[in-house]
Amino acid sequence: MRPLNSLASPGDVLALIASGAADTRAGLASATGMSRSTVADRLDTLFATGLIRESASGQSTGGRPSKVLAINHASHLVLAADIGEDHIRLALTDLSGAVLQESVTELAVSEGPEIALTWIAAEGAALVEAAGRHTDELLGVGLSVPAPVDFARGEVVGPSVMTGWDGLDIEAAFRTRLDIPVLVENDVNARALGEYLLGWRDHQNVLYVKAGTGIGSAILSSGVLFRGANGAAGDLGHIRIEPEAGPLCRCGGTGCVEALAAGWSMVRDLSQAGLEVRSTRDALARVVAGEPEAIHRLREAGRVLGRAIAYAVNILNPSLIIVGGSLTTAGDHLLLGVRQSVYEYSLSLATRDLELVRAVGDERCGAVGAAQLVIQRALEPVNVNERIAAQRTSDGASRSG
Repeated sequence: MRPLNSLASPGDVLALIASGAADTRAGLASATGMSRSTVADRLDTLFATGLIRESASGQSTGGRPSKVLAINHASHLVLAADIGEDHIRLALTDLSGAVLQESVTELAVSEGPEIALTWIAAEGAALVEAAGRHTDELLGVGLSVPAPVDFARGEVVGPSVMTGWDGLDIEAAFRTRLDIPVLVENDVNARALGEYLLGWRDHQNVLYVKAGTGIGSAILSSGVLFRGANGAAGDLGHIRIEPEAGPLCRCGGTGCVEALAAGWSMVRDLSQAGLEVRSTRDALARVVAGEPEAIHRLREAGRVLGRAIAYAVNILNPSLIIVGGSLTTAGDHLLLGVRQSVYEYSLSLATRDLELVRAVGDERCGAVGAAQLVIQRALEPVNVNERIAAQRTSDGASRSG
């Protein structure tokens, strides 16, 4: 193995351990080109943060067994909030992403950021206390939101349902309540990552589609989210399938996939057909009850959605398409329509080895994905090094005081 850098920082060393590239002191010396004493110094620094542990077990090669280094998942905590249009699910996880505590509240996102952020901060502190831990152990909070996100800036951009969030400095607003780093991600991206981590890691190129009250999608390559130049990649819901004659969409356009295939458009069409339907949940209940008009409408939604997915298949050539969201919970009607259109409108080469599956994750996926993004960011070398420097400054100030 070619040495990484003979002056590798503690953050660099942690990255090698986290990736599995080097999990012993000898392995780190080989990977970085550092002396064993320098490796020991870097490890002592990391041990002081609590981020790593060293086990007594290891495979012997004839001499004394090597001790194995690994991330200490129990050392720190992460908060993750999956903000839906009518509820918030909040989870407290360790550094493996395992959920330790969670809470759900019914809260319309249209009520604005003040109420939502106040609840997340207060309930988050309560979850930490319930776990017998302290808020100083929090590495950050991930917010999964139902709107386009400028990921680099951590801002919601042009939200259709998030009244009062557009352009808000969410981190600054949240830190007045709970002073920890904040990461903001689109809900479909967060859910896609959570779903991917459940059991699809053997696929290199994945398209995740969420079909619920709204329509969205996310693109993953080798487990990494592809966001595009400004975070707008994967906005399948606003491909304009029928731009001239189609119905008005919530985005202001006409003939979008959402306006033809989303849960809210099913509610609109079934209401116009004379059925008493007020929500996506009501529409799906009609499907489950065997209402012919509702079943027809859901199958037609699947065919429209499948056309949009087929266009993405021709461009991206994924090996796996995962379809999740509430519209997949009322039998196979939506997926039947999706499959029909995907194989009708996609290139044969693009579908030769293509798998199309229903999502297997539960309602936690969005929060789990958001938590994983926080963990990944917190363990980046530059952030680890900054945390160590801040801790040293704090310790020095305490001693001088």
